[in-house]
Order: sequence, then C-alpha cells, then structure tokens
Amino acid sequence: MKTLLIIDMQNAWLDKASAPCFDTAGVVERINATAVRVRADGGQVVFIQHADADAPVGSPAWQIFPALTVAAADTRIGKTACDAFAGTGLGALLEANGSDTVLLCGFATEFCVDTTLRAATSRGLHVIALSDAHTTSDRPHMTADAIVGHHNWVWANLACPPGAALAVHRAAQAFSAHADWTASAA
Repeated sequence: MKTLLIIDMQNAWLDKASAPCFDTAGVVERINATAVRVRADGGQVVFIQHADADAPVGSPAWQIFPALTVAAADTRIGKTACDAFAGTGLGALLEANGSDTVLLCGFATEFCVDTTLRAATSRGLHVIALSDAHTTSDRPHMTADAIVGHHNWVWANLACPPGAALAVHRAAQAFSAHADWTASAA
C-alpha cells in the first residue's frame, strides 16, 4: 500500500506574506493531485501537523492550509519535532496499514521533510520524495528554490540502509517510475 505523508502544510508557515514559500500554488496543486491518486489506488493520505509556539494545537495557525483537500478518511498526526516519527504513532500506523511505499511532500524542505525522509529510510521503508511537491521560504544564506533543488540532489544521491529504498521523482511521474529506485527526476 502507498501512503502519502503531507508534512506541515499549515497556515502558520504557508500563510505568511512576510516570508512566502517557493511555488506554494504549484506545490499545493501537485499535493492535491497526488492525494487523489493515492486515495483512488486504495492508499492512505496522512497529514502531519507540527505544533509549537507559532502553531498551538487547535489554533488557526495550526490548521491545514485551506487550499489542500482533506478527505474524511485521511489521517492526521500531530508532532512537535522535525521527525514525524519521533514521539508519534506514525510508525505504528504505517505498519498497521501494510505500507510498502511512502510518498513524501510538504514544508519545510530542509527541516521536517528532510528529517522525516531520512528517518523513513532508516526504518527500512521505500520512500519516494516528490521533487516538485515540497517547499520552504528564503533563508538568509539561500533562496527557497535553491534549497529545494539542493535537497532534491542530496536525496537522489543519499545512501540508504539495507532494505530501504529512495527515489526522487516529480509528482506526475511518481506512480509510473517508482519501481526504478535508482532513477531520479529532480
């Protein structure tokens, strides 16, 4: 079964005029399209929601960005660290669902998406990083589009432990290309 993990696509980080994210509209469109495909294939869509002082649980800032489509059958998991597995039930959920492939997308590329991707491969999972469905904001040392590009390259060249697999594909190619775990399309 495929599981789509949508990391921290919340108002606190996406609804900031002072620090806009890279290609928000495109990223949201590709996440929504991927979620439709995963649901249609009998997979699971999981929204990961980060909680901290900027996004207290239940607050408007903590809510899922309204342009994303959340279905009644989708799961939500709260977290307080960059790693979506740390102190959450995510690992148990994936095991219970029999997930063999995890598709990753969301915010912020260099923090929670990257950390969760590395944690997933360390757990022996097969991971597809959706190269055009993760985002971040400009940072003092690097622009957001450069951060996205850098991480797509790093992930495409990351050594995984035995049993794990990692591929980097555009969202539109993830379903047809996922069998080739050595190929990437960053």
